[in-house]
Amino acid sequence: MALIVRDRKILLGFRNYTADKWKDVSVWTFPGGRSEKNETIGETLLREVTEEVGMTDLKVEKYLGEKTGVKIPDIVLLFRCHSSQEPKLMEPEKFSEWKWFGVNEIPEKIINPNTLEIVKNQLTYYI
Repeated sequence: MALIVRDRKILLGFRNYTADKWKDVSVWTFPGGRSEKNETIGETLLREVTEEVGMTDLKVEKYLGEKTGVKIPDIVLLFRCHSSQEPKLMEPEKFSEWKWFGVNEIPEKIINPNTLEIVKNQLTYYI
């Protein structure tokens, strides 16, 4: 997943899942997704960010670690990234909006609470 950070804020999208894809729930999440066959992790990040938010200048800055995903047995790889572009709503059938959040503004309804410590560290200490 791409933790896109700018000006001590992180980009999150409000994703509307359906029961046929996972479960009927709407949560805040990061840009990112599953790799396609023969695709590197870097290629996946660039493709997913372009597909989901229309940012084409993504710079992957640092690998931050991995966390268990919300779908067992998924493992989520986290990368701090940067883009100078503003997000666009590219997939309105999946997302309602994209928004920048500061460390004290991160919504409670985040898809994977296991990632919050890493996110807060990035917004507080490294940027």
